[in-house]
Amino acid sequence: MLIKNKTALISGGASGLGEATAKKLWDLGAKIVILDNNELKGTALIKELGAKSLFFKTDITETTEVERAISKAHELFGSIDIAVNCAGIAPAMKTVTKNGPHDLELFIRTVRINYIGTFDVARLAACKMLENEPGPNGERGIIINTSSISAFEGQIGQAAYASSKAGVVGLTICMARDLASSGIRVCSIAPGLFDTPLMANLSDNVKKDMARNVPFPSKLGDPGDYASLVQHIIENQMLNGEVIRLDGALRMPPR
Repeated sequence: MLIKNKTALISGGASGLGEATAKKLWDLGAKIVILDNNELKGTALIKELGAKSLFFKTDITETTEVERAISKAHELFGSIDIAVNCAGIAPAMKTVTKNGPHDLELFIRTVRINYIGTFDVARLAACKMLENEPGPNGERGIIINTSSISAFEGQIGQAAYASSKAGVVGLTICMARDLASSGIRVCSIAPGLFDTPLMANLSDNVKKDMARNVPFPSKLGDPGDYASLVQHIIENQMLNGEVIRLDGALRMPPR
């Protein structure tokens, strides 16, 4: 799919991986729609991008808010061609702690944001993509979800996070097959250790120690690396139903 003049919807688009993706696709000529619950950052980003960008303050766990934002974006820009799901949280808690069992509400909230929220945006965006005129090869849209290498090698304390991201992996091939006859592709990216707001509370020394565990390049991923892969998936029509690890050959240890 050619990116220029297409409408790209990005959940969690106000910071981190989503922000980098928004900037990358905007630079390539796309119209940008950001869904995020951080109004301050979302507003600042579309002010920076300028024309052909929209922001909707959206709680990803409230389907009415997601549906309203997508419908309004479709009305204003005329189409939804690309959907990239970056919204997510990464709490840490063991299955049982000295204070008792894992907090169930925290587990449920993680699944609602990372897994159910991803599917909700994807299903609603796909419904709008069905209205698009097919391109030269019959393509109507592309959905890119964000998983994690924790889906495959979840660490101690990642029961909620890893299982929510494993759910995204499970969605990928099913959604790709569901939507194939409509000309809509679905892929997922499974990032490794990336320097995003999820790591904001870690010291530089801790980040350096983490980076040493990455075989090559021995560094934390930059959000721009993620955005570049998003671009390639959009432009390469043969990528469909795939979960692509973006991790510098890292395999996560138990802790």
